[in-house]
Order: sequence, then C-alpha cells, then structure tokens
Amino acid sequence: MKPLLMLIVSILLLSACSSQAGGGQDTEQILKSGWSEIEKEADGKKVRLFMWGGDPGINGYIDQYVKPALKEKHQILLERVPMDTPEILQKLETEKRAGVNEGTIDLIWLNGENFKNAKQNKLLFGPMVSKLPNYQAYYDTESLENRYDFGLETGGYEAPWGKVQFVFHYDSAAIKEPPQTFGELLSWAKENPGKFAYPDPKDFTGNAFIRHLFYESAGGVQPLLDKGYDEEFASGKSKELWTRLNEMEPYLWKKGKIYPNDLTELDKLYSNGEVSMTMGYNEARAESLIEKGVFPETTKSFVLDSGSIGNTHFLAIPDNSPNKQAAMVSINFMLSPEAQIKKLSPEYWGESPALDYTKLSEKQKKDYDRIERGASVIPPEELNDAFLPEIDAQYVNWLKENWTNEVVQK
Repeated sequence: MKPLLMLIVSILLLSACSSQAGGGQDTEQILKSGWSEIEKEADGKKVRLFMWGGDPGINGYIDQYVKPALKEKHQILLERVPMDTPEILQKLETEKRAGVNEGTIDLIWLNGENFKNAKQNKLLFGPMVSKLPNYQAYYDTESLENRYDFGLETGGYEAPWGKVQFVFHYDSAAIKEPPQTFGELLSWAKENPGKFAYPDPKDFTGNAFIRHLFYESAGGVQPLLDKGYDEEFASGKSKELWTRLNEMEPYLWKKGKIYPNDLTELDKLYSNGEVSMTMGYNEARAESLIEKGVFPETTKSFVLDSGSIGNTHFLAIPDNSPNKQAAMVSINFMLSPEAQIKKLSPEYWGESPALDYTKLSEKQKKDYDRIERGASVIPPEELNDAFLPEIDAQYVNWLKENWTNEVVQK
C-alpha cells in the first residue's frame, strides 16, 4: 500500500505542476478560445501592468482613466507597477531560469531592443494580437509600422498602443528663435553655456538624441536602413557625431561633467530653469506638464530640419503571466477608439493613436477631431514631413557603448 500511496501522491504532484505551466493556462487552449470565453475568464481578475513610470501624464492616463474603466467594464483590477523596461525583462528572465511558471507580471509596455530581447528569449505569450477584436476592427493589420518593431517582425506577440515622434521643448521666453540644425544648436549652446543638456544615452531619450546626430553623420537614415546593423560601417560614419558631441560637451550643464541620468532628471532641470530645453519621444507631452504648472506656460516645441525619429510602441503579455485572458481584455480595451481618443487628449498623455483613422465611425471621427492638442504641439503635417524611421535596434547598444568610449572617456 505504501508504494501505491507514494505513486498516487507523485501523480497528483505532477498533475499540479502541469496545471501551473505557462501561468496555469495552456497557451494553445487560450488562443483557440472564442472572445466571449476569454472575456468570461478575465472577469474579476487582477492585471499587473509593469511599465516605465517617468511621465506624470502617462501615469495619470493609466491611473485615472484606464484603471477605473477596466474595473467598470470588465471587473478587472489594474495595478500599475513603475519599472524600467530592461529591469522588467531581467525579472522575467530570472523567473524563467528559476522555473517560475506563475510570475508577477501580466502586461508590459515595450518596443525596439527590449522587444527583440524578449522575443529572442521566448519571454512573451502569443501570437495573440489576431484574437483582439479592436485590433481587427480599427487597425491597419498590413501596416509595416504595426507588423515590424525596429525592423523586427512582431509576429503577433505585441499589440500597437501608440505612435510618437521625438521633439525638443524650449522656453520661448528665453529662446526667441529655436535652432533648426545641429550646427545652430551647437552655436546656441556655446552662446548660452550651461543651459543645454541631454540625458545619458543609457536612457532611451538620451540615446534617441544622439541617434538623430548619428543619422546626420551617416549621410541620412537611408544608408543605415540599407546596411542594417553593420559595426564597421557605423564606426566609419560616426566620426562627425563624436566630434560634434565632444565640441559641445564643455558648454553643457555642469560643463558635461555630469549628465542627467534620464528624462525625468532633465525635465526637472528644465522646470527649475536650470536649462532652457528638454526633449522627449512624445510630440504632445508638454501640454499636460504646462497645465499642471510643471513646465512654464511659455514652453513650445521644435524639430530639427534634418528630421524627427518616430516609432510605434506596443503592449505585450509575458509567457508566465497568471492572468493572460485578463491581460488580453485589458489590451483590447486600451486599443479601443474610446481609449485611444482619450489618450490623444492633452488632459493626460496627449499621444497620437496607433489606430487607423479611416476605420472610425463618423461619431468617433468627430470625437477625435474635437480634441485640441494645445499650442505647444507641432502641427501633424509638419511632423509628417519631418518623420524619420527607426534603424536596427542593435544600434541602441552600439551608440550607448561608443558614447562612453568616444565622449565620456575622452
């Protein structure tokens, strides 16, 4: 009897472990389920959204709009957990190595290099995007900007959440005519020592700033797109980039001996008047900060004549999320016209929707057109003319490492 009892216990334990695999939910079974069944399973669940938390407008959109809406519509309790994306992925990788099948993360905001790392390390659940009714109804499913992320095919593992373009914000009371070229920006920095700074390129915003200059140094974005990731080509074409950044360094805030760690620190310097410019990957983010009194009312925006890098960012579900259906329902809501149009409002985020405007109903188009984005937001036609695509995500690390060698250590 004793061996038989032990065998029964072993079988029960194995069965329990099996039911825990993939967060206690079978991927194939979930993806074969009908949407009504997915919604039923999502009802009353808790979803933990891990995301960068450095922008008060974005945080407000999640906490004050998305969270109560999900509770009202689906009885889903959304919890926003602020964390930088590389740390989120490190947490997922640690859980995977430890065999943790039910993790602590249900939803993540990511794109670019972070998506590439997550996909390569098989950290994501999917492909699930084709299951989302709002994606099928309101998005261009054939669009390259939805199907590719920094040149990598998304494969249905992440859903487009929004589109952004890089802009500079400046205090028009201190700067009457903003620079239009990097040469003019360099001249302005020399004439106004200590009043300009950019974040350390380990930060996403700081890296984007030097990527713009990398494009110029390489003769435009097209050669970089044609070559793909090519270290030898990049090394030969980046000399002008490093020369200009080294020339600028003595005229930066703190004479370039200290760089703001991230955009949050740069924004504080700008709001305190220590520097006269800040920057960011959201053409409309200044509006909510002006409204809250964080940025001066005289804040305006500009892009350089050489262009402005733009991209789409996404939402994804970890493979070990214990609440995959609830995460899918949450994403589906955040992709809805209602949520996307609300996100466009400067009351919160002010970000451009990822949806296809032509697929909206007449009422939805009126709601969209009714939103005033604010005086600090560059007109969409100007942004469209300035748009530059992202290059291979591997350049993010390459620029980060070479900036340390070519600028910091020189």
